[in-house]
Amino acid sequence: MSSEDEDGRMPADLEAVLEAADDEEAEEADEGRYDAPPLPPALILAVVGLLSGFATVALVWLSERGCERVRDTSNCGALGLPLLVLIVVVTIVLGGLALSQLAMPHPRLVAFLGVAFMLLVVLAFLTDHLSSQWALAVVPALTAITFLVANLVARLLERADA
Repeated sequence: MSSEDEDGRMPADLEAVLEAADDEEAEEADEGRYDAPPLPPALILAVVGLLSGFATVALVWLSERGCERVRDTSNCGALGLPLLVLIVVVTIVLGGLALSQLAMPHPRLVAFLGVAFMLLVVLAFLTDHLSSQWALAVVPALTAITFLVANLVARLLERADA
């Protein structure tokens, strides 16, 4: 039996049937989505910066452990610089992905500048103290701050471009 009447016309309640089907599809699409109030951008930037800082510390620690296993010393020698460049690239990509998933403006630029500013501060002031335990807390906190600064710089660049 078809959905058409005997005289070839569609039933009068077809619109209601189609609307119900659209509502069901919308509910299925929203099934895995949570509606929550938007988070403040500063909080998003700080948390992603903090996580990027922890990722940096973890990747550096893992590379040192890898060099210890291979070379019996935490000094990676000629592989040290390429490993550090790889760590920086991975951290920038992870930060950019997190910011883009959270719908932040200019996610890749903010991640790049945030990690670059953190590296500048670490190289300028903290190089001699990175082997101490407090560096585990300072580098992520510093990265959170530099992500906030990077967002300010990105917004200033956007205004200057307009």
